Amino acid sequence: MEPVSIPAQRGTLEDPEVLQNVPGHVIPILRREYDDFKTEATRFLEGELAEDEFIKFRLKQGVYGQRQPDVQMIRVKLPFGGITPEQLEKFADVIEKYVPLNKGHITTRQNIQMHHVPLLDAEKAIRELGEVGLSSREGCGNTMRNVTGDPWAGVAKDELFDLTPYAGAYVRYFVRHPTTQAMPRKVKTAFDASLQGRAIAEIHDIAFRARVREIEGRGEVRGAQMLVGGGTSIMPRTAPVLYEFVELDNGDYLRITEAVMRIFDRQEWLRANRARARIKVFVDKYGIDELRRQVEEELEGEWVSERDFSIERRLFSDDERESAPAPPQTFGTPNGDTSEFERFRAANVAEQKQDGFVTVEVKVTRGDLQPEQLRGLADIVRTYAGGYARSTVQQNLVLRWVRHESCYDVWRALCELGLGEPGSREISDVVSCPGTDSCKLGITSSMGLNEAVQERIEQMRISDPLTRQIHIKMSGCPNGCAQHHVADIGFYGASIKVGEHTIPAYIAHVGGRYEGGDVAFGARLKLRLPAKRVPEAVERWIRHYESTRQDGEAWDAFVGRVGTSEFEGLVKDLTLPVDFGLETMNEFIDWNRGSPFKVERGEGECAV
Repeated sequence: MEPVSIPAQRGTLEDPEVLQNVPGHVIPILRREYDDFKTEATRFLEGELAEDEFIKFRLKQGVYGQRQPDVQMIRVKLPFGGITPEQLEKFADVIEKYVPLNKGHITTRQNIQMHHVPLLDAEKAIRELGEVGLSSREGCGNTMRNVTGDPWAGVAKDELFDLTPYAGAYVRYFVRHPTTQAMPRKVKTAFDASLQGRAIAEIHDIAFRARVREIEGRGEVRGAQMLVGGGTSIMPRTAPVLYEFVELDNGDYLRITEAVMRIFDRQEWLRANRARARIKVFVDKYGIDELRRQVEEELEGEWVSERDFSIERRLFSDDERESAPAPPQTFGTPNGDTSEFERFRAANVAEQKQDGFVTVEVKVTRGDLQPEQLRGLADIVRTYAGGYARSTVQQNLVLRWVRHESCYDVWRALCELGLGEPGSREISDVVSCPGTDSCKLGITSSMGLNEAVQERIEQMRISDPLTRQIHIKMSGCPNGCAQHHVADIGFYGASIKVGEHTIPAYIAHVGGRYEGGDVAFGARLKLRLPAKRVPEAVERWIRHYESTRQDGEAWDAFVGRVGTSEFEGLVKDLTLPVDFGLETMNEFIDWNRGSPFKVERGEGECAV
């Protein structure tokens, strides 16, 4: 039996099997788990362990089956996105040794994934990653998945207070917790202290948004608004409020979350259909008030007295300012034409709330990083930033505690890595899941479409500030790993049957919102666009917006005013199917593929 909660100590890098407050080291590393993985993987390969039993074991270690036979995806959890220079370098080493695609992929939940890894190499990879405090534990399966957060937490001018320490305590409490090892379905959590909503709290199973409250005799008390029951996929829901205020420093947020997990874990009716077994289905059926009633009842149970909810030793307490760079004695400045650098600084650089420091968001195309880029980023973090970087839900990387004077030097160093492009979180920063590149559930090549749409956007040479604010996302299936539901323009993979042949296609959503206010799901258009015609549709919609919008009208307001029928009419001709033949063959071949398309969708392991 795994311990209910890991004994919490400060720990050191030399003794990583205890909790420690070293940047990037949040989840305790238990080396025996790697030995167990090797043993069980060998038993499976030799036919001594049933596949369904091994899958359950494998998923808890963050190793996930792909649509391609005999290879795995490894999902490494980066709690709240934190990653150190040493960890960036270790990723580079592991990728070179074990990952045929020679890249790591930042996901929309701040993980890093590696694909096409043979099973026994997966054991070696996770073992070596553990040497620097990286953990894939419960990166997959019906467990507590990676806990996401605002990449600007602790340095953002608009946050109420820094939730990072509390997010770290939450991770440490629930990882390996017996209640959360085999739930009806996975649980995703987010922590956010900004009204801008950079962690997209509302689409999570559980989320905490920072609040403070004056309590008589105690003064100002830190807490959080607790949301439960959000999600996207085939039943998109925004999470309603379970409690307006739960205390943080006394561990109440851990206590109440465990009560919710215990209730969720007992819902046997949800296990009958794992595709619809999320907490949101319970909330949708019974209502948030009934869940709250059951939570209050659950908190009367004897189990509460058996737990230690104190957070003092679990807090992730790291003073980043201590490791921030000193003012540079010399620094570079642009000579001659500064327009390229100024465009980068305007789009990718933000002032911190700490005087003299800025953050630099690195635009990572499609979330993919190669070993030489990972090592180069490690050097940049060591030289110009403080402690560690953070990945983002936009599949980018944020460098923090950069001295204002060092901006130009950082940009030049990024340019040498092919990472100096401006426009992070702008229209050319297109987001997608891996789709049929690796996922069993994938229908279409969403990564291929990403590349094609980005190329079209770049060809359009968009300079309009409002148009640049548009976000485009695409998923290879309806499940929404790329969060297409909340994009300004979102797509998910589908198909169009033409006689005996099939055209890869996408269904579009318009008018979603996930940043700068309340989350909104986009309206689904009543048409299917052949995959090869999607870039043309995107250009038509954008040009129509630029030419007919009202003065200062943002994209979501424009969509709400003109309605979906106008968007459908603009691309109606693009939906017309064609007969299969030599002249039309391209329509029947997906992006980045060389043979006619056919739907090959397996059973995903998310719901195993």
